Amino acid sequence: MSSGKILVAQGGGPTAVINQSLAGVVLEARRFRDVTRVYGALHGVRGIINEDLVDLTRETSHNLELVAATPSSALGSTRDKPDLPYCEEIFKVLRAHEIEQFYYIGGNDSSDTVRIVSEQAQQAGYPLRCIHIPKTIDNDLVGNDHTPGFPSAARFVAQAFAGANLDNASLPGVYVGVVMGRHAGFLTAAAALGKKFPDDGPHLIYLPERVFSLDQFLADVKAVYERYGRCVIAVSEGIHDASGEAIASLLATEVERDAHGNVQLSGTGALADLLCDEIKAKLGIKRVRGDTFGYLQRSFSGCVSGVDQREAREVGEKAVQFAMWGGRDGSVAIKRIGDYAVNYELMALSDVAGKTRVMEDEFISASGTDVTDAFRMYLRPLLGSGMPDAFRLRPAPVEKILKAANKAGA
Repeated sequence: MSSGKILVAQGGGPTAVINQSLAGVVLEARRFRDVTRVYGALHGVRGIINEDLVDLTRETSHNLELVAATPSSALGSTRDKPDLPYCEEIFKVLRAHEIEQFYYIGGNDSSDTVRIVSEQAQQAGYPLRCIHIPKTIDNDLVGNDHTPGFPSAARFVAQAFAGANLDNASLPGVYVGVVMGRHAGFLTAAAALGKKFPDDGPHLIYLPERVFSLDQFLADVKAVYERYGRCVIAVSEGIHDASGEAIASLLATEVERDAHGNVQLSGTGALADLLCDEIKAKLGIKRVRGDTFGYLQRSFSGCVSGVDQREAREVGEKAVQFAMWGGRDGSVAIKRIGDYAVNYELMALSDVAGKTRVMEDEFISASGTDVTDAFRMYLRPLLGSGMPDAFRLRPAPVEKILKAANKAGA
């Protein structure tokens, strides 16, 4: 006899719209008569193995809507990267609580977790429907036109660089902004959408899809600075040399690593400082400033994309519909139609899990330091409406008196 119980969890880095997906699952599931309980796991898979579950069936629809519009992970998240033994423990808990549908909102690692748990259930002959719901600001899930969370983060990056450019134009110098993205440069590339006039920054964009040369970087900066008297630079935290070594680790005297042994790129500020030091030392430019966007871009509530909110809700709703009517496990994917509309498909977990999408060559300029119009057309509809605009004075110069007189007297 069916228990009618489902479980939803959130994993990986928070986003501005991940709770829309959570609300989409809960509210859509409660429409089905066969669903008796909707549970949530606190802090992702870690909460599952610890049996830290909450009953979301008791949440009011009104409060769920308020939470949906709130950034970050309402259930809490985790950076745990489950292997087979870990997933076996997850499955034990799901089976003990008679969970029949498991939804995990997350990125690459989360999709792989769902795949392993799905295989565990199939081997045990246990009727468990497993659905991965996409989420990542890196936009690096294969099979998706884009991923919920990315548009809002991209909107933040575009606006932040638009502001940095205006600041830099007022007090000229060199500005370096480091943006998240270990392997994929989509988020850094979004800085280009902050440009309005031809001489606006970012003047240079460096992505992990292209090999980074410090000597060429300094030559690029020098050329732009000589042309405009200033230079605004967008840099992905994941830039690397020809051997694949992260530039942050090559320039740093001490390297910090995360729980998985990866060089810690986010939130340290090291890369921005190191690049600024190189510019000052090698080019002799005095006014050089750097920022690391870090966690700011993930859950910033002030510039959420309406398109992102809507689609994040819909992937949650579609996940439930696929589970109820699709008859198979999988990962929900966003597909673009026409100028801008989307459809949702259910991809095989094996086609998504453990794979990383990077920026397509058609999106990166031949120079490797800018994006193409194809990328601008790709990203613009995702940012949503109401993007702020910048304007310039059209000053009429006043004729000089003293200097003109001095010149005539000479």
